[in-house]
Amino acid sequence: MGAAYSSCSSLSLAFPTVTLYSSPITTSSQSYPRSKPKPFSSTIDKIRNTRFLEPVKIMAQTPFPCSGLAVKCGKVEEVENQEEGTTRKPMVDYHGIDQVLLDEMVYDALVWSSLHGLLVGDKSVERSGKVPGVGLVHAPSALLPMPFPENQWRQAVDLTPIFSELVDRVSLDGKFLQESLSRTKKADAFTSRLLDLHSKMLEINKKEDIRLGLHRSDYMLDEQTKLLLQIELNTISCSFPGLSSLVTELHRSLLNHYGEVLGLDPKRIPGNNAYGYFVEAFAKAWTEYNNPRALVMFVVQAEERNMYDQHWLSAVLKERYNITAIRKTMAEIDAEAELLSDGTLLVGGKAIAVIYFRAGYKPDDYPSESEWRARLLMEQSSAIKCPSISYHLAGTKKIQQELAKPDVLERFLDNKEDIAKLRKCFAGLWSLDDPNIVKEAIERPELFVMKPQREGGGNNIYGADVRETLLRLQKEGTDGSAAYILMQRIFPTVFQTFLLRNGICHKDNAVSELGIYGAYLRNKDKVIMNDQCGYLLRTKTSSSDEGGVAAGFAVLDSIYLT
Repeated sequence: MGAAYSSCSSLSLAFPTVTLYSSPITTSSQSYPRSKPKPFSSTIDKIRNTRFLEPVKIMAQTPFPCSGLAVKCGKVEEVENQEEGTTRKPMVDYHGIDQVLLDEMVYDALVWSSLHGLLVGDKSVERSGKVPGVGLVHAPSALLPMPFPENQWRQAVDLTPIFSELVDRVSLDGKFLQESLSRTKKADAFTSRLLDLHSKMLEINKKEDIRLGLHRSDYMLDEQTKLLLQIELNTISCSFPGLSSLVTELHRSLLNHYGEVLGLDPKRIPGNNAYGYFVEAFAKAWTEYNNPRALVMFVVQAEERNMYDQHWLSAVLKERYNITAIRKTMAEIDAEAELLSDGTLLVGGKAIAVIYFRAGYKPDDYPSESEWRARLLMEQSSAIKCPSISYHLAGTKKIQQELAKPDVLERFLDNKEDIAKLRKCFAGLWSLDDPNIVKEAIERPELFVMKPQREGGGNNIYGADVRETLLRLQKEGTDGSAAYILMQRIFPTVFQTFLLRNGICHKDNAVSELGIYGAYLRNKDKVIMNDQCGYLLRTKTSSSDEGGVAAGFAVLDSIYLT
């Protein structure tokens, strides 16, 4: 799912200004020393062969002014700057780029996106989420990559296999999951249904010998402490492996054409082969299942405007490994599925080897009992679930908060160095059972975020609403508080950017959230795959609390290592 910027803030802080330019930007009256254009190469071939690049050094620091504009069809319009009056300075002088050059880059970016499948469904077209090829629009994206410190980038990459192992260990401890979420179960009907499903699997002693996880750990870089802090760990429907890979290639292509005048090197954008790794994980899991006639099944929503991100995976899976993937809603699975006595799941008469959930993570995905019957049938089957119900629960907000408690990580991990690395990235996480923390959050709500057991953007509570919600819960005196956790609010670095949405380029100050994908595959005691597998960067205006690309708050972005 597209997770929210659950702990970001744009309170007034003083930020150091870093420039990525090696020479001043020219004015509109000057000609541009354009490097020789390089032809667009095959995107799919380039992404397949990408690898992470060598380290780069932090460049010179120079302050620049900041202003605001929007570009429509080649025209530049002044718009109100949302940051006007603050003392913050931007990290990079993207806003100093000449308007003529900016218009050229915007045009080229929109053409590139159309030619290379960087697309989503257009919400203004009714059938765009149901019928492929109808109502296409470029995916919301940043025009240029975001500067990001290499040390923190490497830290996030190194944490990935540790978090994947942690999820697997936690998922095996059914007692821990049930007890940790017991109070949440009373307050949150959706979590209660998931726990009931998990309990049924425990009762029948359902074993998942082959375990596949495609996770994403999301981080923000805290400006004051310079620490990389985890926002959340996603274990179900980690979206955008296809489109995030394409955004990386878009930015590399633009810098191949315009990098000389901008003073930016395309080689400093780290490779992002996210969908290649996802497909490799599917293929390896399919091989372990050991039924050459079986299919991979994507569980999808009835209306999915982000279908092209998913189609990238199924298309490459077929092209590279000759494995067929089908797409089914949970209602369709309930109508078409059959469970054989040996545990084989048949859908439309075809055996299913791997089930990849891109739905099922929110209450709206279960509008009737039909969807719950389908989920139960899939959990009972021998098909490899990505994720299983235990992996799903291991990624809930409450479990994240429990793992942050003293001595809890030691229950699941033995390596002290790995434990120390995880704790270093933990932000403050608290239960609403702690009266001192609740009191502090009421007095200073701007320092906290209230997070419910929900995935995707638009669910968190900020600012004065934190105080009001806490006071209401105290007055009600029920178990309602168990449906939430409190999290430290992170104050990330603000930088200049251009946001492309619906063919319009907006100039603004922004913050970003970095998500690192991880693939984990185990068959009994043999770990077959535990790798970092690309990244997702989401950028949004610094004046907005919420995030999430699919939710309409953020855009896709890539990293420029500094």
